[in-house]
Amino acid sequence: MNLDKYGLNKVINASGRMTILGVSTLSPAVLEGFEMGGGHYFEMAKLYEQAGKVVAEHCKAESAMITNSASASLALAIAGLITKDDPYAVEHLHKVAPQLPNEILIMKGHNVDYGAPIETMVYLAGARLKEVGYANGCKTSHIEAALSDSTIGVLYVKSHHCVQKNMPSLEEVSALCRERGIPLIVDAAAEEKIDGYSELADMVAFSGSKAIEGPSSGILAGGKQYIHYATLHRAYIGRVMKVGKETIFGLLAALDEYGTKTLSAEEQLEILGKLERLNDIKGVQVVIKQDEAGREIYRGRIIIDASEAKCDAKELVKLLKDGEIPIYTRDYHANEGHIDIDPRPLLKGDIEFITKRLQEILEG
Repeated sequence: MNLDKYGLNKVINASGRMTILGVSTLSPAVLEGFEMGGGHYFEMAKLYEQAGKVVAEHCKAESAMITNSASASLALAIAGLITKDDPYAVEHLHKVAPQLPNEILIMKGHNVDYGAPIETMVYLAGARLKEVGYANGCKTSHIEAALSDSTIGVLYVKSHHCVQKNMPSLEEVSALCRERGIPLIVDAAAEEKIDGYSELADMVAFSGSKAIEGPSSGILAGGKQYIHYATLHRAYIGRVMKVGKETIFGLLAALDEYGTKTLSAEEQLEILGKLERLNDIKGVQVVIKQDEAGREIYRGRIIIDASEAKCDAKELVKLLKDGEIPIYTRDYHANEGHIDIDPRPLLKGDIEFITKRLQEILEG
């Protein structure tokens, strides 16, 4: 396909499974799933139901539903907690929600922007958000003290975007919620493991296009009753979050392959080792760092000493993006003097191209 026709050009994604870059590339099996779904008609209600059963098996949960994104999964999960199975409330969600218990608790250090503010999904669902704790720490006692008759659930975010220090673990929050009978929702959109939450959370949201490497989609998995509440909203606020038959079959194909294409720690380190030649450039240091949240993800950190190098880290980010083939890195800390290279989304030949381009820029 001629990308020039559309005013587009390919980019190299060294930043991770990022929505702004289309998240993942799709395998032949996933594309075959798209063809199957797109080339036939189905009774959609039955397809949703049967696909949900398959997804639940993969997630080791009682029930599951496919949505068009992890964000949609959160919104539908929370809407379901407000209305439960009241048909009038489901149909008139935003009219009745202010008169119903509709409070979601979240630790302040988890109220993040992952490309959109997570609180937006809470308000979209008709709920109110109550922050607990502080930006530099929280205790389970803070959560317990914030519970009220209006509390319908606790939202826990598993993400490197969140504050990691001085925060209660998922296990600790889960134990509190179980003790107090409060539903726990986990946002695990980008987590590598999708089958380890059924004992801890009542509902969990995943991205179908990040670790699973499927099409743009989402999963909501959890207890049968809670998933039922969420599915009731599919024909109402969920209408704008509709997922098509081709996406469903693509995601099911990706789940069948799940885990078979994941780069091991050794493979990631082998790829990143090719960056080490940059250590010979004045003012440049390459170190390998594990993911901030402790996942088995490794990245190459390129540290720039602006007093010695040809440019600082922020200038480097701009020059990489402005090249004939733009290169996107993890540049969250460019203002602190370093950028990261994530090996997981790289295609064949990408690491060599990145290294060569970095040498061109940093050697002047």
